[in-house]
Order: sequence, then structure tokens, then C-alpha cells
Amino acid sequence: MPTLLLRLVGPMQSWGTTSRFDQRDTGKEPSKSGVIGILAAAQGIDRENWMDLEPLTRLVMAVRHDRPGVPKRDYQTAGCAVTDNIIKADGTSSKDGVVSQRLYLADAAFLVGLECDERSLLERAHSALCNPVWPLALGRKSYVPSEPIWIEDGIQDASLQAVFARWPWIASLRKWEAPPEKLLVSFESKDGSGVMKMDQPLSSFAERRFGARFVRSEWIPFP
Repeated sequence: MPTLLLRLVGPMQSWGTTSRFDQRDTGKEPSKSGVIGILAAAQGIDRENWMDLEPLTRLVMAVRHDRPGVPKRDYQTAGCAVTDNIIKADGTSSKDGVVSQRLYLADAAFLVGLECDERSLLERAHSALCNPVWPLALGRKSYVPSEPIWIEDGIQDASLQAVFARWPWIASLRKWEAPPEKLLVSFESKDGSGVMKMDQPLSSFAERRFGARFVRSEWIPFP
């Protein structure tokens, strides 16, 4: 079964699945909805277009934590000074300040794999990542990747487990650190075992409906 690989590396990443209003969370790894969103942006699939998005949601995903990153918090304010006015969502002016806390991962590097029987679907996605229709981001529009998401020879004729076991480490080694002895991998479970995550797209991104999927984690030797 072929596998498509993506490289998600950047100074800031955020993969929220439970964000509400002014509090924006992030998971410890890329969400499936976020990764599918990257593929949709690369192919120019509109937010209201479920017909073209739906095949991508059937891909089986796994994530290798090559560098887990450090959880950070970005404290933001808008219109909090006495003399400030801000424009609300309904277009009216307000003197009430807004405080927003946004969590993110700093200095993370993830190798993402997507698996399916339909090789042509992966080939279209791979080609689009090389020449995307719309800009690609790591969870938020301002969090741009520091390395290309597209990977040369990124389609491999092997399972997720086999590809992750042999693919080279994508994180660059710093002078003060040694390579890890093992890497954490999160596999999408096909039998309902593992941890439940509410990031499976059930509709177009305009409707924002997400369902449950299950993810199991295991350690693999450093490739």
C-alpha cells in the first residue's frame, strides 16, 4: 500500500482541536483536520467543496515525532488601552479590550505519512504540495514552514510502519544534542484502540463538523 510523506518543520506550529473564542489550544502533534487542510490548500479546494475534499479524509494518517517541540503560550491583546477602540465581528465599535491566549509548539519537526490504496490520489496531492495553489501553513496562517512540506521521493510503495522505520531523521542535529535512541510514532488505529481524537473531517471546512478517530502510540528505534 503506497504512502505519501510530508515534512512539517517550523519555528511555530499549532494544531488545535478544541479551540473556542479567545482561547486557542494546540495538540502535541499535527491533527488530521490540519493535515487534510494543508492538502486542500495545495490543491486549491474551496472551503465549501466537500466533493473534492471527501476522498482526502479517507486517508490513514500517522505522525513521527522527529523533534517534539516545546509547548509555548502567546499572550495577545487587542484594544486594551483606555483610548483604544476595536471593531467587533458585527462591525460595531467597542472600547472593551480582548485578551487572547494562543498555545503553540516551538521548534517542532514532524514526519507525517498518509496511506491509501489509490496511488493516483497520493500522486495528485504530492504534485500539488510541490506547486501549491494557496500558501501552506502549520496550523495557523502566520505559522509558515521553514522547510518545504513537499519531499522528493515522498511517495513510497510501502506501509506507514515500514516507511517510518527506514526514513532518515528530518530534524537537524544541533551541536549541543545527540540523536535520540528512539522516536515516538502515532498511528491511526483501525480497530478502535488507543486515544480518541475529534479531528476527523465529516463535512467541508466551511461547515466545521468533525468526528472521532482513534490513535495509538508506540516507540520505534532511531532510523
